Amino acid sequence: MKNRKWLRLLALAGALCAGVTGLQARTPVDQLIVGFSMNNLLTLDPATATGNDVVEVNVNLYDYLIELDARVPDKILPGLAERWSVSDDGRRITLWLREGVRFQSGHALTAEDAAWSLHRVLKLNLAMASPWKSYGLSAENVEKAVRATDAHTLVIDLPVATDPKMVLFTLATSVSAVVLDRRTVMAHEKNGDMGRAWLTTHSAGSGPFSLAQWRAKDTLIMNRFDGYWRGPAKMKRVVMRHMTESQTLRLMLARGDLDLASGLSVPDIEAMRKNPEVVVRSTQRGTMYYVAVSLKDPRYADRRVRLAIRKLIDYEGINATVMPDYGVPNQRPVPLGLAATLPGPGYKLDVAGARALLAEAGYPDGFDTTIRVLSDPPFINIATSLQATLAQAGIRASVLSGTGNQVYGAMRERKFEILVGRGVGVEPHPHGSFRALVYNPDNSDAARLTNFQGWRTSFFSPALNQLIRKAEVERDEARQIADYQQAQRQYDAEVGGIQPISKMVDTVVMRREVRNYQAHPAATTRLRDVDKQHPEAGV
Repeated sequence: MKNRKWLRLLALAGALCAGVTGLQARTPVDQLIVGFSMNNLLTLDPATATGNDVVEVNVNLYDYLIELDARVPDKILPGLAERWSVSDDGRRITLWLREGVRFQSGHALTAEDAAWSLHRVLKLNLAMASPWKSYGLSAENVEKAVRATDAHTLVIDLPVATDPKMVLFTLATSVSAVVLDRRTVMAHEKNGDMGRAWLTTHSAGSGPFSLAQWRAKDTLIMNRFDGYWRGPAKMKRVVMRHMTESQTLRLMLARGDLDLASGLSVPDIEAMRKNPEVVVRSTQRGTMYYVAVSLKDPRYADRRVRLAIRKLIDYEGINATVMPDYGVPNQRPVPLGLAATLPGPGYKLDVAGARALLAEAGYPDGFDTTIRVLSDPPFINIATSLQATLAQAGIRASVLSGTGNQVYGAMRERKFEILVGRGVGVEPHPHGSFRALVYNPDNSDAARLTNFQGWRTSFFSPALNQLIRKAEVERDEARQIADYQQAQRQYDAEVGGIQPISKMVDTVVMRREVRNYQAHPAATTRLRDVDKQHPEAGV
């Protein structure tokens, strides 16, 4: 009796599975359903939000003054600004904004809103103020330096010499450069926070979509803004779902419950390549996967220990087994593909060399340490590989996995030992990479250069800072390239606090009915032109 009952249950389960398999789910034709991890999506406020995930959300809620072409990343395109000019000395940028643009609130968008948006970033002096401070702007001088001369003209006077093209790239890529509706934001100000608390979970933009709802680590919904100045977006709604399990993403894509997803594991991506119902697309980004150490820890302040760590990374193994569909080998702070990029230095796993360096530094038996890392792939996979190779030299590392706030929050507070992370300047310019990973003009805790990852590691080299600064202001292109190449060699010799492993590859899997999706190397992936056509509706 028990056997017969068990067989009936198995038969019923099989019938249910067959029925489920036979069904083909379809998402609404006017909605884009996206699955990805929101572990590093901590706030939507453009003044404090860091990481690629928030850029991909905010670029669809707000507008930038200018944009970069997704297919030609160093080509500048009009955005809110119809045209712009740079003075002969490179110290003044003037942008002329188009007329007739309105925020989702109905307020007219003016150059005063654009100026105020940058004023706010500098006055709050949070993470996203860092790039602007590197151009000489500050809370004290920003109102004079960034100003509206009339309703549609914005002037930016650079207090210090820099490469103006780099500033334009930052205007086109940094989430801090979006234009906010100042009247709406300030209507929600509390205790002088310039709307910071409200903007954590709300938006005040002019983009093609408006924020309907965001529940952290759950769901983010954007609705089409029909009054968008470029014309309404193709999709009525974009629904983003927090999903971290690769097999779940794969199943839901295969069934048609999702239109698009990122964060799948390598085996699942490779399996999906065989599915005729989906398309796999990869885009290289300037972002870098890396291993970082904190020089606040006296062990890692010793160059010999940092060099030992560099020798204990299995670059070939990680890139061969962990990084396919996530990244390509890149061991220098300047990403592949730029004119200043040097050939790779050829670092390899060298346990014997690392052991000798550790013994010389006074650690013949190694030591105990921790590795902070996001719990998502490929970060956790890199960390476990590193843990294993560190152990071969006697370094006993505990892996502390967590959310973006737990991992990068500790890094921003300079309270970590080893960290596996991802970051770099998204601008297609070597200075963006150096500023993000190396440059540290003020190593004090009070400086709070929290978006400079070199500052986060406490790596401080006046000589290297000077060389990077020299390259930044060099107007002769050939000499500028040579300076940036020399800076890479010096960083190699000094063994900085961050060791790049791979240049990021953004791999998304989407249903074949999704059309006009173009991932952007700077993470500014715009969804305004995306639509989809279900097969039964015809093409």
